[in-house]
Amino acid sequence: MRSITLSRSLLLAVIGLLAGLSPLTFAQAVTPQEQVQVQASRVTSSLMLLRGEGFQKKHQDALETDLQALAAAVQSLPQSSDALRSAHQELVVQIRRGVAFGPSEDDMPWRYPEDLSKALLGVLEETRKLAGPADSELSAKLEYLSVQYLSRAYFGNFETAREQPDTYLGQDERKIVPSVDAQLAALDGKADPQVGKLKTRWDYLKAALVDLNSQSSALQSASGRPFAPITVYRHTRSLTTQWMAMY
Repeated sequence: MRSITLSRSLLLAVIGLLAGLSPLTFAQAVTPQEQVQVQASRVTSSLMLLRGEGFQKKHQDALETDLQALAAAVQSLPQSSDALRSAHQELVVQIRRGVAFGPSEDDMPWRYPEDLSKALLGVLEETRKLAGPADSELSAKLEYLSVQYLSRAYFGNFETAREQPDTYLGQDERKIVPSVDAQLAALDGKADPQVGKLKTRWDYLKAALVDLNSQSSALQSASGRPFAPITVYRHTRSLTTQWMAMY
């Protein structure tokens, strides 16, 4: 009888402890593998912003910072592979190519956006092979969707990995937005002010992302309003940075 009482007391203590934890305790921490994916998408979106906004110095500086962050993320992986190192090198080559072209849209070869998307997907795919099957990918998904948004605003349609519809690499806003929605809905914004702020920022960003209109070959938003690439770029980074800092 005493052992049963002790067991019940222990169970109640554990339940009480869990109830007092932040809801973020139950969210998965951002892994080194996801950090690489985030940085790979960020450096790609920074290149698109640089070209799309006329090679402003502040965007050039942001791109260089992102390249360094990507290299550091790859270097810090607990386990790497020759395939990932090769993919990383190829992405850097394509980024440098994108900078070397003249500032005019006509200076960029028409096949370059396809080369850039392949290079990015190479890094994302090889990094995901090193990650656990249950790893959270919220930040990686959002940064990847931001790349798609900036691509449609500045370059044209982005070539996703359509042969992988069950991973975020082959998805657009029609799958990624509901996925992020579901993950954030599982967190209690009332219990943790950080979560409430995160959800507010997400609601603002989501309004732009769902307007992406990826199912259409016409490069215009679903609402007909102009794209807002700078806004999406900044708010995506703010949200993913906040998410990754909450662990």
